[in-house]
Amino acid sequence: MSVIDNAGLVVDRKREMRRVIFSSYLGSAVEFYDFLLYGTAAALVFPAVFFSGLDAFTSVIFSFATFAAGYLARPLGGVIFGHFGDRIGRKKMLVLTMLIMGAASFLIGLVPGASVIGPWGAIILVLLRICQGIAVGGEWGGAALMALEHSDSKKRGFSASFVNAGAPSGALLGSLMMGLFALLPQEQFFAWGWRIPFLFSGVLLVIGMYVRSKVSESPVFKEAIAKAEAQKTVKQPLPLWAVLRRPKALILVMLGAGAAFGFQVTMATFAQTYAVEFGGISRSSILFAYSLASFLGIFAVIYAGRLSDRFGRKPVILTGIALFSAFLVPFFGWWGSGNVLLVFLGFFLALQFHGLIYGPLAAFISEQFGTKSRYTGASLGYQLATLLGAGFTPGLLATLFRNSGGSITPVVLFLVGMGVVSIIAVLLTRESRNNDLSTIEQ
Repeated sequence: MSVIDNAGLVVDRKREMRRVIFSSYLGSAVEFYDFLLYGTAAALVFPAVFFSGLDAFTSVIFSFATFAAGYLARPLGGVIFGHFGDRIGRKKMLVLTMLIMGAASFLIGLVPGASVIGPWGAIILVLLRICQGIAVGGEWGGAALMALEHSDSKKRGFSASFVNAGAPSGALLGSLMMGLFALLPQEQFFAWGWRIPFLFSGVLLVIGMYVRSKVSESPVFKEAIAKAEAQKTVKQPLPLWAVLRRPKALILVMLGAGAAFGFQVTMATFAQTYAVEFGGISRSSILFAYSLASFLGIFAVIYAGRLSDRFGRKPVILTGIALFSAFLVPFFGWWGSGNVLLVFLGFFLALQFHGLIYGPLAAFISEQFGTKSRYTGASLGYQLATLLGAGFTPGLLATLFRNSGGSITPVVLFLVGMGVVSIIAVLLTRESRNNDLSTIEQ
């Protein structure tokens, strides 16, 4: 009888693990569809719709500034939802963050342009972008921890990689949706076509909320709560204070992951604008090329997570940063070539190299923190890295490009410098593959 029971428990555990991984992947894909769709729109649509009274370069820079507002809000979301995720549970925060993100994205699709309400359109856009940032700031940490803390200790990198695989999946879906409507005549696309992908967020929200409602709470978190209840006489520090009183892990995570987000946002924004404005590629062509490359990048992210279980998080991440940095010159040569196949090749290789960084990143960051502050530490570290690496990067790259008279050299040097900083930080960080996740303190 015990054999049957044990077998049943194994089957149930595997089924629950698959459900958790799928939930984390789907939720992350929906969140990043919403978040990165904004980046695509900021590059190709918003300059004409919300900043139409400015010259071309200035309108792009202003549009990228609204994009940065989301990144500024992400650390705040990480602190808020990380606190409650460490205190009352991962699952509740995942459902709440998805609701906020979906609602904000849907409403973006309804914001009138500058021709209707003038500058108020841009102001409303920024406020909704801040809501997006707060939501995604809390979502990633919960999704990563649910996958990580349900997983077998030898497969944590692989399991957690599905959370980050949600980013290229969301980028793929967003680029496809925007690409389809970019086939419309330009006047219709700018008038209403770009809004449909944002309104589609309402459908994705319903699906994502249903899937996330079916998963169980993290067993590692429940064990930590039980231990804390058994030690009621011991005062539990605030999760944020537990992270900040030993800031080394937070600082190294922030710097080490910065390049991953700098490279990611460059592809999602500046590279696409560069290919359209400098290379002469149509908006629909660039979106479809990026979509196909993003689809193939999903597999790179998952495979890199598996590699990190075998060789360690650091070697895989360092290889990805080095390769991406080394190929920046040919990447921009292909993106600006005016040849759709070369543009696709640039995005394909870039996303394959980026996958080596991004695949192990969820496990690498989360494993640096103890259970009682892991949601806060992982969320804050990840979101500060996105702010540092991605928040202002599109605007900075556009400014460097304009001020250099259209030379790509300062853009490449800026991104290489970002890669060097991340390499140094990762080298200084401890290898976390064999860490015991049940440890409460850092």
